[in-house]
Amino acid sequence: MATKKPENLSFEQALEELSTIVSDMEQGDLSLEQSLKQFERGIALASASSGKLQQAEQKVSILMGNGEKSVLTNFDNDMELL
Repeated sequence: MATKKPENLSFEQALEELSTIVSDMEQGDLSLEQSLKQFERGIALASASSGKLQQAEQKVSILMGNGEKSVLTNFDNDMELL
């Protein structure tokens, strides 16, 4: 089964995979090459998750109308949040 790109995973899926990677690396049974590959995947998952979280926070901020003086940036609704 092919591994999905981090940006194509849901927030929850990315966190679950990241948790598995951390657990596998903590056990210390991976070779150096496998560890580096998993570390690289983990960084990509964390970055994609952070971006999705920021988008969700911005959407909530917009919906809550955080003050009239708040400066809003463009909201990119291309990524599925739910």
